Amino acid sequence: MRMLQLADEVRYAGMSTDELRAGFLVEDLFIAGVVKMVYVDLDRTVIGSAVPLAEPLQLPCPDQLRATSFTERRELGIFNIGSDGAVEVDGQTHTLGNRDALYIGRGDHSISFSSANAEIPAEFYLLSYPAHAVHPIALIRAATITALTIGDPATANLRSIHKLIHLEGARSCQLVMGFTTLHSGSVWNTMPPHTHMRRSEVYLYFDLPPEQRVIHLMGPANQTRHLLVANKQVAISPLWSIHAGVGTASYSFCWGMGGENQVYTDMDPLRIADLL
Repeated sequence: MRMLQLADEVRYAGMSTDELRAGFLVEDLFIAGVVKMVYVDLDRTVIGSAVPLAEPLQLPCPDQLRATSFTERRELGIFNIGSDGAVEVDGQTHTLGNRDALYIGRGDHSISFSSANAEIPAEFYLLSYPAHAVHPIALIRAATITALTIGDPATANLRSIHKLIHLEGARSCQLVMGFTTLHSGSVWNTMPPHTHMRRSEVYLYFDLPPEQRVIHLMGPANQTRHLLVANKQVAISPLWSIHAGVGTASYSFCWGMGGENQVYTDMDPLRIADLL
């Protein structure tokens, strides 16, 4: 498991493009036949992926966690952006289709991943935070979620928000997770922008054509920078940073948050006119 220490707001202002990408972007997930994980010091986030082929993949417990199992002191959100697959937890199998999710609470669990068809495998996105309370395993079907539609075609930001793990749905200790889809003709996400000092956030961009990119905006309102993000890459947003983007084509993104407040609307809004 790779360890990643984020720069603070002061060091960020002087970083080069390469330094910004190395510090705030995870580019090397979703490798066939491999479980990949990155430990981020911000809120002790673990970002990962599992792409099983003919044989199941076991979720390891990296040495850095100093635990008997990955979820001994952690909770885990799993989101499938690939074809049909399954997650086995302590011998019980949970099948996940595209955009389905599974929440696994704190506990000494054995977890493995499999694909229904190795030729078109499942692609499991993993997001984990420390947990001080235990919540039950929950399977969330995307088809059962009532989406919240916001934005306007006139400003190219009409989008539907699907909440998967949250206070009014599948409960967790601190993880909040869902995904957003852009409507046809819309390319902007999270604009007007906001920050939230009570939790950090990560964005997995997916369903983006390989040759296209999302221009992900980050930084304080008066010190914005950007990352050019490709399909299946993750942008990390610290507490002091906006997290918005515009695509060169249609896309979706999975958002996940961890911190002291799970209230979805707990945001500090910013005016577009104040961005620099």
